[in-house]
Amino acid sequence: MSIPNTNRRNFLKQSAAAAGALAMAGGVPLLANEGEHAHPAVPMGKAEHCIMVWLGGGAAQIDTWDPKAKGDAKAKKAGAYYDAIDTAVPGLQVCEHLKRCAPLMERFNPVRTVNHHVIDEHAAATNFMHTGRDTSGTIVYPSIGSVVAHQRGAASDIAPAYMLIGYPNVTRGPGFFGSAAGYVYLTDTAQGPSGLARMPHISDSRAARRENVLEKLRSRYLTKAEEKKLVADYAEAGQAALRLSGPEFMKAFELENEPDALRNKYGGEFGQRCLLSRRLVERGVRFIEVSHNLNFVNGTGWDTHNEGQLNQHLLIQELDGAISTLVTDLEEKKLLDKTLIVISSEFGRPAQFDGGGGRGHHGGAFTVVLAGGGLQTGKAIGVTDHLAMKIEDRPVSVPDMFATIYQTLGINPYEELYAGDRPVPITDGGTPIAELFS
Repeated sequence: MSIPNTNRRNFLKQSAAAAGALAMAGGVPLLANEGEHAHPAVPMGKAEHCIMVWLGGGAAQIDTWDPKAKGDAKAKKAGAYYDAIDTAVPGLQVCEHLKRCAPLMERFNPVRTVNHHVIDEHAAATNFMHTGRDTSGTIVYPSIGSVVAHQRGAASDIAPAYMLIGYPNVTRGPGFFGSAAGYVYLTDTAQGPSGLARMPHISDSRAARRENVLEKLRSRYLTKAEEKKLVADYAEAGQAALRLSGPEFMKAFELENEPDALRNKYGGEFGQRCLLSRRLVERGVRFIEVSHNLNFVNGTGWDTHNEGQLNQHLLIQELDGAISTLVTDLEEKKLLDKTLIVISSEFGRPAQFDGGGGRGHHGGAFTVVLAGGGLQTGKAIGVTDHLAMKIEDRPVSVPDMFATIYQTLGINPYEELYAGDRPVPITDGGTPIAELFS
């Protein structure tokens, strides 16, 4: 006998919720889908926020977090472009231009064996590293930020759940969740999100009168409109914007209130974005993506073909200063264990040099860095070969990485989401990296 779709959906939802509750309460294994074995028991994380730093263009793992023996670009000898240095963790080295992160490596987990197959085109790889899936002609998958926003919501009433500090893009979007799981974005830390601030001549009482009239119009229209959900979503977006325009949230963008010494330590615009992300965490934003592919200080950003390689160290140094300061700043404010930092990129780079002295694309093995979040930090995950191109031990798929992030944030990594009535696993078969939770 077939089960009606509505009953089946409720049954699946209730079963998944029950399994998740058992796992969080007693640490018992979460059950897989019917016909599969039980998933291994992994303690549920307790982090409340995530800051994802996006290195758009494709950062070279061999020149940053997974250094190997030096090569020679002019002689076309494959290898690292820079020397390696020791860190606070015995046996764990990083590039010489990460000298401020190196003493803090006990707070980090470089995951060196992330891999995927999408390397021909930046946009497709960016989408894969944001959604964990290939693009589909039948469904638009939500980004990891939107999944976190949908599952956890904002951590306060005055903040959005999801913010993007950088240019908007569909790969960061809510997909089948709809606008309720979308992001608020800004491109300039000095101004904050465009359109949220109330005009100076609009008083509180005048704003309240306007909202009262608008609410009456909304209610009247909703009784007649055919697309009720669309209208309701639009109304909710308007309500959210009003909440965000309040003085308490907008103060997050007053970076001038921070000590000059701290602002200088963070560095330029990218550093100020990282400082702002800490202030947004304090106000309850759940997921923040910070883009670092700005200003192109080396001429090409992280897309280091040809001459972009020559000044790549400027990018790495900028990243090093901002990330090391963010880690210590969060730690001093007792927020590091509550905040997972993720440093990600669309793919890595090969050890070989191209005709112009730069590097091509490589997805067979590259590094995603985790820090804080209450994880068992201070260890690298995975081992690559002498050129940081082939995995020798502990491969980590992109779905595994997503499952790890969800687990850290207290989200069941085996839950099923719904695109209408269609069940969609929260990851494409991912399993959390158990070593980070025990």
